[in-house]
Amino acid sequence: MIARYPRVVALGGGTGLSSLLRGLKHFPLDLAAIVTVADDGGSSGRLLREFNMPPPGDIRNVLVALSQDEPLLGELFQYRFAADETHYLEGHSLGNLLICAMNAIHGGNFVHAVEQIGRVLNIKGRVYPVSPKATVLKAELADGRIIAGESQLASQGSPIRCVFHDAPVVAVPEAVQALWEADVIVLGPGSLYTSVLPNLLLPEVCAAINGNTRADIVYVCNIMTEAGETDGYGAADHLDALFRHGLARVDHVIVNDEAIPDAVCEAYRAEAAQPVKGEFERLRAMGAQVIRSRIASFLGNTVRHDPIKTAAAVFSIALTRL
Repeated sequence: MIARYPRVVALGGGTGLSSLLRGLKHFPLDLAAIVTVADDGGSSGRLLREFNMPPPGDIRNVLVALSQDEPLLGELFQYRFAADETHYLEGHSLGNLLICAMNAIHGGNFVHAVEQIGRVLNIKGRVYPVSPKATVLKAELADGRIIAGESQLASQGSPIRCVFHDAPVVAVPEAVQALWEADVIVLGPGSLYTSVLPNLLLPEVCAAINGNTRADIVYVCNIMTEAGETDGYGAADHLDALFRHGLARVDHVIVNDEAIPDAVCEAYRAEAAQPVKGEFERLRAMGAQVIRSRIASFLGNTVRHDPIKTAAAVFSIALTRL
C-alpha cells in the first residue's frame, strides 16, 4: 500500500502566503495554493490595465516560494527593473513579465499559464489563481463610504467594515476541487482584508471550505496589526471578520507566542501598528483550538512569520491526518 501525504491547501496572497509555503515545501505534504487576484497596484496593476490579465504579483511570489531551485530562479524571477522615467520596464519584475508572456502564448488562459510557469520553476505542489479573471475588491468603511481597489482600502482614515465584489466572480474549478479534497485548509498569514478575505468572497470557495466537514480549518494569525486595515484588532477580531464574510468554522488558530523586543514594538508604533493580542479565551469560546507557538523571526526592527517554524505548526496538525 502506497502511503498518502496529507493534502494541505493554503489560501491567501501577499508575502504572508509565500512565506508559509516556503516552509511547507520542506515537509512531506501534498500541497496546493489558492491565490487572490485582487491586487491592482504596482507592476501587477499596470499589467492588469495594459494586458487585461489577472495581476501576477502574488502568483509570482507563491511560485518562487514553492520552487525547488528557489535561490537561483527566485532571484531571477524577483528581479525588478530600476526606476527610470524613460524606460517602459520601470518597476516591473521579470517574473511578472514572464507570466504575462506565458499568458499570451496560451491565448489568455491564465490558469494554464500559471501551471506552465510552475513547470519552468519546478515547483512542489500546485498553484491556482482563485479566479481566471481579475477581480475588483471593494470595501464598505465604518463611515459608510464605498472604496474600490485593493491598493486604496487601507489609506482612507476609516475602519473597514467589510469587503465585497459588486459583480459575480467565478472560481477556478481546480481550486474548488482541491478544497473539497483537502485534509487541512490554511488561511493566512497575510493582510486580512486584502489578501485572505478576497478568496472567501467567491461563493464556490466558501461553500467548499464550509462543506468539507472532515478537513481541519486553520487560521495563522498575523503577528502585528496593520494600519488602516486591522487597527486595534486582537486574534479573535480577525476570526470574527472571517465569520462575517461567510466562513462557518475555524478549528485551530496559530498565534505567535514569542516575545517581541521593545525596539521592534517602538518601530511599529511609529507606523500605527502593534502586536496582535492573543485573546485566547475568546478564541476558544468561538470554537477554535489555540496553538501558541514561537513563530516570529526578526530582521532589524521588522518581524515576520518564520517560514519553517510556522510550517511546522501547520504540519503538526496535518500529522493527525496520516
